[in-house]
Parts: sequence; C-alpha cells; structure tokens
Amino acid sequence: MSSTELPNLLAATAAPKPGAVAVAEGERLDSVALPGLTLTVRSRPSVRAGLPPALYVHGFGGSSQNWSALMPLLEDVVDCEAIDLPGFGDSPPPDDSDYSITGQARAVIRHLDARARGPVHLFGNSLGGAVTTRVAAVRPDLVRTLTLISPALPELRVQRTAVPTGLIAVPGVAGLFARLTRGWTAEQRVRGVMELCYGDPGKVTPEGFSAAVREMERRLQLPYFWDATTRTARGIVNAYTLGGQHGLWRQAERVLAPTLLVYGGRDLLVSYRMARRATAAFRDSRLLTLPEAGHVAMMEDPESVATAFRELLVDLGELSGPRARGARGVRESRELRDSRELRDSRTDSGS
Repeated sequence: MSSTELPNLLAATAAPKPGAVAVAEGERLDSVALPGLTLTVRSRPSVRAGLPPALYVHGFGGSSQNWSALMPLLEDVVDCEAIDLPGFGDSPPPDDSDYSITGQARAVIRHLDARARGPVHLFGNSLGGAVTTRVAAVRPDLVRTLTLISPALPELRVQRTAVPTGLIAVPGVAGLFARLTRGWTAEQRVRGVMELCYGDPGKVTPEGFSAAVREMERRLQLPYFWDATTRTARGIVNAYTLGGQHGLWRQAERVLAPTLLVYGGRDLLVSYRMARRATAAFRDSRLLTLPEAGHVAMMEDPESVATAFRELLVDLGELSGPRARGARGVRESRELRDSRELRDSRTDSGS
C-alpha cells in the first residue's frame, strides 16, 4: 500500500526470517549496491529497444509493487523501473539511517547517476511525490517529465484522517499505539490501510487482498520496519515545517519539467483542494482529477493515469500514431470535468 502502514509489533530479537517479495508476471527484481545504500529495483522488459526510461517512486509504507498495475500499461512507451526506497519493500535500511525527504531524494539521485538513466520520466505517489519534486528541483538534468499522484506537499489545514500519520512521528505515541493494537491481525491492518487509501475499498479483489495480507505479514517480520516507519514519518513532518528555498512548495516552483498532477476526490490523506495550489505552483502543469479515486490512483484507476501520461507525451511531441491510444480524444471532456470538479468539489473539507 502507498500510505501509512501500521507499526511492527514484533520484537527485533524474536522476528522470524521474512518471506519472499511478490513479483508479478513479466517483472524482475534486481539489487543495486551503492556505497552505504542498497536498492531493490522492480522492472519490466521493454517491448523494444530505445524507449525513454521511466522511474517510479512509491509512497509512505509502500513499495515498488504499488506500480505493478500501471507499468504494463506504459511498457510500450517507456522503459519501466520502480524502486523500493531505503528501508521499504525489499530495500534494507540505509547505513546512515537518513529517512528524511532529502535523504530519500538523494537515494533516487544516486541511483539515476549510477545507472546513467537520466533524464527519466519520473513518477511519484504521496511521499514519493515529495521526494520526486525535490529531485526535479535540484537536478533538472535528470528529469524529462514529472508525474505526481497525490503528492505529499505541505497543507495548512491537514485532513483529520491524515493526522495519525503525523502522530507516529511524536516520541512516545508510537509505543502507545503499539500497546493498544497488540492484538490486531494482518488482515485487520490491511483492511484499515485499504479503507484509508482507496476511494472504494470494495473494488479490491479477494486475490489482491490476500496478496496484501501476505505482504503485511512479511513486513511485520522485518526487524527494522518500525524504525523505518517512525523515522520516515518524522522526515515528512520536518519537510512540512521547512521554509525558505528548501520548502517543498518553493521547490515545486523551481521545477522545469512538464508536470502531470493527479488528485483523487476521495483521498483521505492528501486533500483534493490542494490540486488548485499545485497547478499554480508547477509552472508547466497539467491536471487529472479522478473524483472516485482515493490516495493511490495508479492502483485504483491505472488506465486513466496511463491515458493522461500518454496525453502528456502527445503534447510534448514524443508520442503519435496508434501508441497514443486515443489520448487526444479524451482531452476536452477531461478538462471540462476537471474544472467543474475543482469548482464544485464536495470533498473540500476546508472550504
């Protein structure tokens, strides 16, 4: 899931060996070793040589698996890679224990530099949206386009449903929460995460739910899972309080890459109303609003996200012919819907 997972309740000394990470058909996992850092990279083989590279960055508590529904829909236009950020998915913790937004952005930059893959079509969800915004601001040479799905950019009026994520960062709160939820099963935890992240949790198939439970069970066995979760939550809170040139909104204004913004009308973690501010902040932006989606649109409605990205490529003159898959044909109706939904949004709890 791409959001707050619930804390690890197993003591590190008693943790059994974790199971294997799930790999979908057509995917492969590779390990990239860098000084002080090891990243797991999920990829799909390109349908032909020479496609421009794309890199996908997941959100808080998520993993590269969060992009498994979207990658097959774009494998004919980009060379797909998704990373597990340090301490998440199958990537071990960084040697310096730096889980800040800057530290995670540095990991992405080091990966791109080491693999010489830039400039890439860079995708980010939630925490990954904040990380990739920072990457695009400080290293514009590495970013061809930027696609942000419910990016975790600072909000003055945070939704009540997002408050528990921030509270995990407060000293003592995490331990209290662990004691109160000691008896929760993996199934209960997954159900809670899905209710928080999906616009309609009922759309999750039984197979998808079972796979998520297995992944939750695997994560709960990791001896560093709770530490990574707590430190990352603190990193998000710290990034929200930064001002000046290091503030995320200031860095959004510095992004030069054409940017696709995707917001869900039922998002309980990143407010739908932030779409208007983000559209104004990113100088070359396009907006896709999905009124029925929640926090993880690339998992809930990957077809719409893929179509919008193809439309971006069409606008940039990088895609034409059959591979555009009707992207131009949906532009006018989507733009009209976007403006109407932003104007009449009933999900704007702060207005």
